[in-house]
Amino acid sequence: MEQYLSLRNLVSDSLEDSPLTSEEVIADVRHLMSAGEEGLAFDTMCSWIYEEILPIDLAYFERLVSAAQELGNPRSIDKLDELVVD
Repeated sequence: MEQYLSLRNLVSDSLEDSPLTSEEVIADVRHLMSAGEEGLAFDTMCSWIYEEILPIDLAYFERLVSAAQELGNPRSIDKLDELVVD
């Protein structure tokens, strides 16, 4: 249970700090988390960041890399390195 809460907090914190602005997308990610689908929620968040071509800083990208590893879903961050700005 502790690991589940840790992963949930990890995704929630990543969402809070994300560049996403669409309330619909944010609500979808939160809905997935409420259903216990943290991995899918994280993947959805990352997909929308890439789809919307939202710039991210290096520190946030590194947090996403770490989160993807903890979630066991490294493909979620594919190509997000293209969005890193100085």
